[in-house]
Amino acid sequence: MNISIERSGAVAIVQVDNPPVNALSRDVRSGLIAAVQTLDADPSVQAVLLTCAGRTFIAGADVNEFGKPPQAPHLPDVIAAIEQATKPWLAAIHGSALGGGLEVALACRFRVALANAQLGVPEVNLGLVPGAGGCVRLPRLVGARKAAEMVVKGAPIKAPAALQAGLVDAVFENDLQQNALTWLGQVLAQPLPEPVLQRPVSGVALSTDEWEQVAKELLPRDKRLQAPAMALACVKRACEAPVAEAQAFERETFLTLRGSAQARALRHVFFAERGATRPPEIKGVEVKEIQLAGVVGGGTMGAGIAMALRDAGINVVLMERDTESLQRGLDRIRSTYESSVKRGRISAETAEARIAGVRGVTDYTGLADVDLVIEAVFEDLQVKRDVFAQLSAVCRLDAILATNTSYLDPAAIADGVVAPERFIGLHFFSPAQIMKLLEIVPTEQTSMQTLATSFALAAKLRKIPVRAGICDGFIGNRILRVLRAQAERLLLAGATPSQVDAAMRAYGMPMGPFEAQDLGGLDIAAFQRKAAKERGEAVFAPVAEQLCEMGRLGQKTNGGWYDYVPGERKAIDSPVVADVIAKVSAGTAKQAWTEQDIADCLVLPMVNEAALILQEGIAQRSADVDLVEIHGYGFPRWRGGLLQDAQERGVAEVVQRLRHFAALDMTPEPCQKLLAVAETGTF
Repeated sequence: MNISIERSGAVAIVQVDNPPVNALSRDVRSGLIAAVQTLDADPSVQAVLLTCAGRTFIAGADVNEFGKPPQAPHLPDVIAAIEQATKPWLAAIHGSALGGGLEVALACRFRVALANAQLGVPEVNLGLVPGAGGCVRLPRLVGARKAAEMVVKGAPIKAPAALQAGLVDAVFENDLQQNALTWLGQVLAQPLPEPVLQRPVSGVALSTDEWEQVAKELLPRDKRLQAPAMALACVKRACEAPVAEAQAFERETFLTLRGSAQARALRHVFFAERGATRPPEIKGVEVKEIQLAGVVGGGTMGAGIAMALRDAGINVVLMERDTESLQRGLDRIRSTYESSVKRGRISAETAEARIAGVRGVTDYTGLADVDLVIEAVFEDLQVKRDVFAQLSAVCRLDAILATNTSYLDPAAIADGVVAPERFIGLHFFSPAQIMKLLEIVPTEQTSMQTLATSFALAAKLRKIPVRAGICDGFIGNRILRVLRAQAERLLLAGATPSQVDAAMRAYGMPMGPFEAQDLGGLDIAAFQRKAAKERGEAVFAPVAEQLCEMGRLGQKTNGGWYDYVPGERKAIDSPVVADVIAKVSAGTAKQAWTEQDIADCLVLPMVNEAALILQEGIAQRSADVDLVEIHGYGFPRWRGGLLQDAQERGVAEVVQRLRHFAALDMTPEPCQKLLAVAETGTF
């Protein structure tokens, strides 16, 4: 049953029960309208209390209806019915009232909430704006500035902040329904306030200059994002135009955005993230509980992994080879947490508690009782094998053994491990306590329980997990290698580093490939190339190799692909690099490159490589590739990921452009998987 009605004296209690999050499905929408009609016709009913069963209030639209033709009754019809009811409604909010759920609450005459509830309109995160009056009603309760902040940023606020802003009328610590009934009895003895839509905008009106300042504060730097600016326009119209005009403008904006490419892309990412921690292949598999974890290696990556575990409430045993190295690792953890305190991200008490949950050891026997151990030592096959030989000897047979390798073959690392079914690759991205991506790389011997436990761990760490097969670089670094090689091919063909970087920024990346290498250090990629050469793999980085030989390793040496003034990060075009490029590219045909051609020459070979990764079974789903690129490499979320973007553009066009560049010896020919997708239209 979606909607039920009970009585408490003269108050009717309408309960929504649509697990798991009481989404506004068609049945719920129909049920709410029917409840309004039934209760308006009942003379014994004085008021209505709207509650929800389960763990949350109405948490938004029904995701199962996303992308499908809308079915009546539409949400604005539900909102209008509640707001125009002859009996006043009170929304009692627990859990989350988000999106359409908050819009339903705004239609009620009153709103109360539990103290731990959160309220918000996150539609902008899906490339939308509130479409059922949220932009129009919010300013009438919280004022123009706060409404603009909530709608444009999309971040929910907690109930106490909502009370202070005027969004709710009362907050309770417990016993929501009984407290709501008592509170309702008190306010019914007083004159009723006007419905929200009939109230004036709260606070003082904003001037043109003030609206411009609000825009500067709230709108993202990337002006290609459509929804934030349109959301702000809706709030501004709500504050300045007649109600009917403002509602019509909001609804028209919502409908326009709903069919946009950005909304499709962001919906794609939403569903991909939603299913990331529970892929179908591990459904029903029992998982192990991880309470104590070990980390071998206290360097930047090991310390980051330790902090990611502590942030999730898992105690950590950090192991290093000697006391001095161990102390450096522990100091690294402490200083990072103390920095977070200074920036106001966590309290000093929280930092101390997390630091206290890390115990240091210099002997493998200190890891005897861990449920999981993650190796994060030097990227050398024999070094890692030696680590796991020691771990096999001391750890419990049911303890999961994981390597954080980014390039090496986990199966080769696991050679000789006792009970190899408990071994797996867990590739964190640096800084591990911040980056959300986690590549999970099972070997042929990895058990389903180990695999499922790794996904459960990712969920606990609030990471986005993606299963990857074994190959050089797995999914993300394999595609990154293609990007870097293509960037150098462009240099040899007449483009400059600054042109290449500018084209990728224009495409939507936070920085270009050469800027990124200078930031991280050219020696990192050089080490990976050296390892690849030792494995007999072809490597293309003629200019980068020259720069590394010259000691130009990026910002840390005040020179890489660009020159840098000591202590500053501003990239300056380098005549030294220009000279190296000219010498390496001598005899190569040059041409003038447009921004679009540069972007295509970089991105489309990445698409082709991603298709090969799917063809080889290294990635299970195209959405997995998209998640890797978004959460590991800064691919613009509003494009939906590498393959979603290609699909939106049209894979047939991608194939055509690749063939054009292949004729110029700039890219490979499109692979068979890509050719097949060009026929079907979908990956």
